[in-house]
Parts: sequence; C-alpha cells; structure tokens
Amino acid sequence: MKKLFSNLKGDIFGGITAGIVALPLALAFGVSSGLGPSAGLYGAIFIAFFAALFGGTDTQISGPTAPMTAVSMVVIAGIIAANDGDVTKALPTILTVFLLAGLLQIGLGLIGLGKYIRYIPYPVVSGFMTAIGLIILVTQILPSLGYYAKEDTQFVQQFKPQAEEIILENILKEEAGEGILVLDNFKETINRAEKITDEDILRESKTLAGKEASGVLGALKVLPNALKNINWLEVLLALGTIIIIYGFKRITTAIPSTLVALVVMTGIAIGFGLHYRPIEEIPGGFPIPNLGIFTYFSLENVTPYIFTALTLALLGAIDSLLTSVVADNMTKTKHKPNKELIGQGIGNSIAAIFGGIPGAGATIRTVVNINSGGKTKLSGMIAGIMLLIILLGLGPIASKIPAAVLAGILITVGIGVMDYKGLKAIPALPKDIKLGPLKLSSEVLIMLVVLFLSTFWNLVYAVGIGLVIASLMFMKKIGDLTAKRSDVKPLKEEAWTDEEDFPNNLKEEVFIKHIKGPLFFGSTSDFQQLAKQIPKTASTVIIRMGRMQYMDQSGLYALEDILVDLKKEDINVLLVNVLEQPKYMMERIDIIPDLIKKEHIFNSFKECLSWVKQNVKDTTTKLS
Repeated sequence: MKKLFSNLKGDIFGGITAGIVALPLALAFGVSSGLGPSAGLYGAIFIAFFAALFGGTDTQISGPTAPMTAVSMVVIAGIIAANDGDVTKALPTILTVFLLAGLLQIGLGLIGLGKYIRYIPYPVVSGFMTAIGLIILVTQILPSLGYYAKEDTQFVQQFKPQAEEIILENILKEEAGEGILVLDNFKETINRAEKITDEDILRESKTLAGKEASGVLGALKVLPNALKNINWLEVLLALGTIIIIYGFKRITTAIPSTLVALVVMTGIAIGFGLHYRPIEEIPGGFPIPNLGIFTYFSLENVTPYIFTALTLALLGAIDSLLTSVVADNMTKTKHKPNKELIGQGIGNSIAAIFGGIPGAGATIRTVVNINSGGKTKLSGMIAGIMLLIILLGLGPIASKIPAAVLAGILITVGIGVMDYKGLKAIPALPKDIKLGPLKLSSEVLIMLVVLFLSTFWNLVYAVGIGLVIASLMFMKKIGDLTAKRSDVKPLKEEAWTDEEDFPNNLKEEVFIKHIKGPLFFGSTSDFQQLAKQIPKTASTVIIRMGRMQYMDQSGLYALEDILVDLKKEDINVLLVNVLEQPKYMMERIDIIPDLIKKEHIFNSFKECLSWVKQNVKDTTTKLS
C-alpha cells in the first residue's frame, strides 16, 4: 500500500493524461466492434482499473486495443448473424464469450504460461500487426465515405430471395424442434409463412447485406457501391480528423492529437448545425451489469465459441506482455508475466459482465503514462476512474460525436499499428530458401503468409500456421548447421583458455561475453539481460561469436537494441570471430558499420587483445 502512494503526484498526472488519450480510441474501437461506443468506453474503464490493480506491470495502461478489437469484430458479427441480426438477442452470447476469454486468461496466468510468450518469433508478430493495421484501415474506408451497406436499398434488395429462404428454413427448424413438422401436411408451415411480413424479410435482408459487407473482403466487394454513393460531408469530417491528428503532432505532443481532432471536428459539426451521422447514444449513469450472461446462459450456444474465447485470451496475453516489455525498457524494471495475465483476465472478465469489449495492455497509452510521470499501479487505476468520470459527466455530449470522426481516428490507428520496421527489412534480409526457381527469405515468407492469411482469411489460424512454418524452418536451419545447444543465458562468464593471460589491471574496464549456440527467437529474452551483467566500471565490451553459427531476425533486432543502448552509454563494443551468417545479417541492416566499425571486428581473440592493450586505459586502479 505504501508503494502504491509513493508517487502520488506523478501517478495522478500520468493516469489522467492516459485516460484522456484513451477516450477517443475507446469510443472508436467500440463503434468498430459493432457493439457501439459505450461498449468501448465500458471496456476501457474496467480493464484499465482492474488490470492495473491485479496485474504485474506497474505502469501498464490497459483497454481496448486494435488487435483485440479486430478479432472481437469478427466474433460479434458472426454471433449477431447467427441470431437473425438482432444485437439484443446476440448480446448475452457475445458477452459470455468475452467473459470466458477473461477467465481463460486468468487460467493461463495461474498455470504459468506467461513466460512462454517470448517464443513467438518476430516475423509472426510483424505479419500479424501489419494485418491488423490493414484490416482496420480497409474496414474504416466505408464509414469515412458515409456508406453503410444496410442502408443501401439497392444493395439490400439483392438479398431478398435469400432472406425468404432463411426465414422459411427457420420456420421448418422451429417446427422440427417442437415436434409438429409433418412432411405430408404443411398446414402449420403455410400458416406460419403467411404471418411473415415485409418488415421481417427486410430485416433479414439487411442482416445478410451487413454480413456480406463485413471484413476486408466484404469492404472491398461493396467499395464500388460506396464510391457511387459518397457522402461528401462525412468524407470531409473524416479527412479533417486525419489532418488534425497528423498536423497537431508537429506543433506539440503535450496534448494528444486524437483528442484535439475529436473535440475540434465535433465542435465544427455541432456548431455549424451540419446534418452529419452521429455515433450511437451512450447511456448515462453508472454502467449496469448485463445479467443476461447468467440468466440466458446456454452451454449449447457457447460451445461453438470456446476456441474463439481461447484465441482472444492468447491474443490479449501476447498484446499485453509485448507492451509490458516496452514498459520494462522505459522504466528499467521487470514485469511479472503470469501476474500480468491474471490481472488482464480479471479486467476482461469484469468488463464483459458490464457489457464492455475485451482489451489488453495498450502501448501508446502506457508510454504516455510513463512519460507523464506514472510509476505505480495507481496510474492505471486513475486512468479508469478518469474515463468513468467522463462517462458520467459527458455521456450525452459524447453521443453527438460524428461517426466519420471516429472512422478518421481509426484510420490513423490502422496506419500506426503496422510494423514498418519489419516491412522495411524485406529487401535486406538474406534469401535463404528456394521455392522452385525462386529464392526467398524464410523470415519474409513467414511474415507475408501471416499477413495475407490474417487479412483475408482468419487471424487466429494465420498465427498458428505462421508459428508452425517458423518452427519447421528453424529446425531445418539448425539441423543444417548442426548447431550446439543454445547457451546465451545471463550466467557468470567463465574465462576461455585463451583469456587466461588477460591483463589483470584491465579486467574492471573490459567485460567479455561468450555466445554459444544460435541467437534465435527463443533465446533473445535471456540475451537481452546482457546489459545487467556489465559492471559499471566497464568501458569496453567484447562479444565472442565464434560459437554462434546462426542468428534469426528476432536475434538480430535483440542484438541491435543492445548495441544501441551500449553506444548511448559510450561503451565500445568489439566483436571476435563473427561467423558468415550472423555477419551477413548484421551487414544487411547496417549494424556493421553503423553501430560496429569494421576495425572493431577481429578474426581472433589475440588480435582483439592487442587492440585492447593499446586503446583501453586502466582507470579503476588509478582511482583506488
């Protein structure tokens, strides 16, 4: 408790700032999910508060995120379609799936799965994040053009025959369930069919139209219709939002540009009395638990979505723990991964009960919190309370926000969430595999497979397939190289035989690190602990790489990060006996010569030792 209030002023300011940053994103993600802005806001409130309270990362700010919303959007659309397009009817099942996802996250934390998240290779994460960006970007084109498939009369009419078939099929199913379907006497069927109204057919047609236009492929299919029916006011509102978000950042980053865009564009729309399309109404007052989760619970309804709930749980775990690593790097602390999963699970479970969409640790909000002075769990809890105060005080005003403004915000989120580092590396990575006459990079192939499958097919299966391909390729490479057991752990370094004559007076100034075995996605976490091993007296680090036969993209970036940090500390890094493949990888992304000069690479330890004796001065002996 004492620790919780040890940084009260910084945590209050950090939490308030993070809460303000979260507001427009929470509303936008809620609208994008299909459950409305209130679902995004409720998710942000409860996940932020409870994930911070029970989690294992002190500075983490949680709430709805782009990856979690992209998967939730597919889940929600599927369940609504299975319930005749009736959101009210579908809501208990949707929220039960979200609740189950939260409970599964708690389970993952309790069984200690958090420490294994690091085994997901970089190309899989890169392809997935870029796919999330594309999904958000493409699906938000339609609302930014002011086009809604369900309201396009001409488009909806195409589904009338199919709607009639579905309604009749449902009648037959009902009769079969009630035990009154008699094949040689369709009197009851005819009687019920006569009660079908044009309204029923139209409602079902709209449901089918909405389903047809959902997702990336759906959005691309109806894009020609959208371009024929452009609402220029909505376009201008979306464009104005995008311009302010990017333009205001150039003026100052002290005030969140998304919030400025939201306030300015909403103010213009209301102030000039424009006939724009507002978001759905946000209910006033404190959020009320949705007891339908329990009263309408049916194992039969939920069973088909157990795998979906597990997917959300795993995705939330990955999303959160990646953000935890970012927070660790900024604060020089160490998060507790399993505790973090339990906290995220509790947050998502409570959010589901109150009708909120699921979320995870949010990188941008966490960075804002840290930069604003947040240091303890209190900052995340304050962010949740801040959003609750906004809901209670400004709910009716927030309901007047133009839908196109939130679409504009989401377009910038989609652009920002893509992994440009991974995309830029595509031409540089070595082409190490052959597919017929084609030479390709295995890292690039994995990334592109995950990217395309995630964007146009299924996010979950895409990650699974990416992991399988990455594992198979890794095993093949290691088999080809007959690599020894990976040993890059942060243990006490034992001198090799050729280091026995190392000058005693320079042992405090020079730290020697041995890498034995491949540096790959499974060993990067341990390798990143290197900085903690280096004594404060050291001015030079020697990395001996003669026994490191192979380095993958994850290992390459882990090494790059360490070298950047050492360069900031003015510590010289010398490489000894760099083998062909690792050297080639480092040259391709300019680690050599940008971070390591060619004259600092030695073929043998003897040559390196000669350089050390000439260039490294004994400072500690003189000081003592």
